[in-house]
Amino acid sequence: MIRGLIFDFGRVISAQKPAALFRSYELDLGLPPASLNRIMFDSPLWEQALVGELQMAEFWQAIGPQLNLDTPAKVDAFRRRYYADEEINQEVVDLIASLAVGYRLGIVSNHPPGLVKWLRQWQVLKFFDTVVSSGEVGVVKPNEKIYLVALKRLGIEAAETLFIDDTEEYVLAAQALGMTGHHFSSASTLIAHLEELGIIPRHL
Repeated sequence: MIRGLIFDFGRVISAQKPAALFRSYELDLGLPPASLNRIMFDSPLWEQALVGELQMAEFWQAIGPQLNLDTPAKVDAFRRRYYADEEINQEVVDLIASLAVGYRLGIVSNHPPGLVKWLRQWQVLKFFDTVVSSGEVGVVKPNEKIYLVALKRLGIEAAETLFIDDTEEYVLAAQALGMTGHHFSSASTLIAHLEELGIIPRHL
């Protein structure tokens, strides 16, 4: 019997940014197509930020020259623009709000320190019993430690937990620990799976 649900944050609770938006960044920065994410997130600097070894302000200033941003002021301006374009996945958040009444809810995310700030700004922190980020615990998914920390804080067993993530590798790691897994692609497919599991009633 499922007693708790653990959600990923990026591209689950936060909405996936459209490809056209990334291309607009690249055009404005004078970067080749499909290069922005590679520069930012395939970087060893990002790996350091994810485990809390590098503050985000330091990450942005260090990565700035690779984005053709040659002054701290330009880096800060682009950083503000990038974050301002982040949006919540309202369908998922509405679902979370309904689940918070009867289930233990948590977040496990590969995210630098500061995730709670995002959740508070978006007024969704109140729905969660715990938030575990890689920047807090010093390891990233699929390391089992980050999952086990969440389970301990929620006070539930792996077999009583549904884990939801848009990265299949991380879902498989949760399943290896005994959790039920859902590879997230959309709110509608998640709702359908919750109906199958009897977590929410089927829509007539």
